[in-house]
Amino acid sequence: MGIFTRFKDIVASNMSAMLDKAEDPEKLIKLMIREMEDTLIEIKSSCANAIANQKKVHRFLDNIQEKENFWIHKAELAVNKGKDALARQALQEKRRHTQKIEAVEIELTELNIIIEQYRDDIQELEVKLKSAREKQRLLVQRHIRAGHKKRAQEEIRRADSVEVMQKFEELENHIERMEAEADLVNYGRHANLEEEFDALEADDDIEAELNKLKSSQSSKNDGTNNV
Repeated sequence: MGIFTRFKDIVASNMSAMLDKAEDPEKLIKLMIREMEDTLIEIKSSCANAIANQKKVHRFLDNIQEKENFWIHKAELAVNKGKDALARQALQEKRRHTQKIEAVEIELTELNIIIEQYRDDIQELEVKLKSAREKQRLLVQRHIRAGHKKRAQEEIRRADSVEVMQKFEELENHIERMEAEADLVNYGRHANLEEEFDALEADDDIEAELNKLKSSQSSKNDGTNNV
């Protein structure tokens, strides 16, 4: 099992635990990204160690191959000199190094597979990390909007409740009473003012009639004097 596979299991477990606890989605997103970043660092470190080990094994393999070639040449030399017993000993040393080469080549093959798995995990995790970072802002904004919408709906439901409507009616009645009281403050004053203007208009009518009467009497007196 690769590190990234284990990481996915860890994240899935943490997500389930946080969701069960009704954790803040923003915290969940940040946790996922932080774990992805930490895992990416771990994978890159492990990959670097594997590559360093691969180079070390390559050097070890080169050294063994040199020794194998050394004993091949010694066996050939012994055969050319007619030293069969010495040639057998050289071939035994050559076989011992050949067996080491086979074991080291197997180890090197396994290292190559591990390194390729690391590189695949790194590439996959970097893609997912980039995607998570791009989605983080959008998901956070959606969470904020969802919270606002939830509060708005709660306020709407609260405003539609019988208790709140009753409060509004009481407030409306209170305001109407205040308006009525304000009108009553000047009610008597307005009535007295209107009566004064009505009295003025009545005085004008009386004066007009008086002047008319005086004019009529004056005309009569003038006619009597002429006769």
